[in-house]
Amino acid sequence: MHCEAVTGVILAGGMARRMGGTDKGWIEFEGKPLIQHALDIIQPQVARCVINANRSLEAYRSLNIDVYMDLEEGYLGPLMGMATGLAHSDTDWVAFIPCDSPRLPVDTVIRLLRAVEDNKATIAVAHDGKRLQPVVALLHRSLLNDLQKALSNGERKIESWFSRHSCVEVDFSDCVDAFVNVNRRDDLDALIDMPKLLGFSAWSGTGKTTLLKKLIPALRAEGVRLAVIKHAHHRFDIDHPGKDSYELRKAGANQMLIASANRWALMVDKPEPEEPVLADLVGKLDLACLDLVLVEGFKRETIPKIELHRPSLGKPLVFPEDSNIIAVITDEPDALNTELPIMMLADVDSILAFILQYIGRSGIR
Repeated sequence: MHCEAVTGVILAGGMARRMGGTDKGWIEFEGKPLIQHALDIIQPQVARCVINANRSLEAYRSLNIDVYMDLEEGYLGPLMGMATGLAHSDTDWVAFIPCDSPRLPVDTVIRLLRAVEDNKATIAVAHDGKRLQPVVALLHRSLLNDLQKALSNGERKIESWFSRHSCVEVDFSDCVDAFVNVNRRDDLDALIDMPKLLGFSAWSGTGKTTLLKKLIPALRAEGVRLAVIKHAHHRFDIDHPGKDSYELRKAGANQMLIASANRWALMVDKPEPEEPVLADLVGKLDLACLDLVLVEGFKRETIPKIELHRPSLGKPLVFPEDSNIIAVITDEPDALNTELPIMMLADVDSILAFILQYIGRSGIR
């Protein structure tokens, strides 16, 4: 199944009471309205995109997108928006996202599609690892009649209606803060203050760590507060046999925290080996004190990444298979054929300037 079989619907038809009635689609975030963020996320993933809105209709139509009001008046909630989207779709599948979640993954629809195909379901809905995200969903158009009947009988709860059908929950726990939405002004402030994540993707031996050793002090000199998360493919220990912390942990302590005047470290032994989840690791950082989180490894995570590529190693590029790559660093730019920004591996200043722009800083001081 391909995205050509999908219509995308952006749900922007709510009353936004918690936002004081302001139409959330037109709230500015990082230089553009939230509705434009939603379009940037979903349009590349679908054959056609429409907006469900009940006001600011001409403003939405100025985006050259079909706009449809709810099938029934009265602001009856997102289920009515879904019915409206299904009614105006000419594809078998319809993907829904809200207008106020600017951090949704760029492969949201692809992952939902894969889930319905693998599970023979008629509904796929996102789950962030903690809770269901019911307005990020993929529905089969054949559900329209049943949904309209449910609405006429007073149904307003999305999860309740979903539960009566073949519904698969799709794991998005790897997407850090992807489902943060803007319901209040405070939410927007928190979203703006949230540190950016930036991954570095490369084959072993390309020089990721060497580059980061140069970039980190340069970023610190620019006043950037940063953390690094590194994926390890081997067992490791940060304390040693004979040390008290090691002996206490080996004696059976489930968690061991050691602290001194200038450093502290928490060690947790997993009962069974399992791959670390980036979202869980980021949650352990003091995000309020950070501007940027650099991620080394975690190639499969759907976060923005810069790829390091050295043709002399004989390894293929990562970016044709990863839509999250936003730039390429290389030592042989003439060997690349891409519209992505290209930076020279030896030009640390250019790489620094790119990262500063990415996190919203004006440039090198």
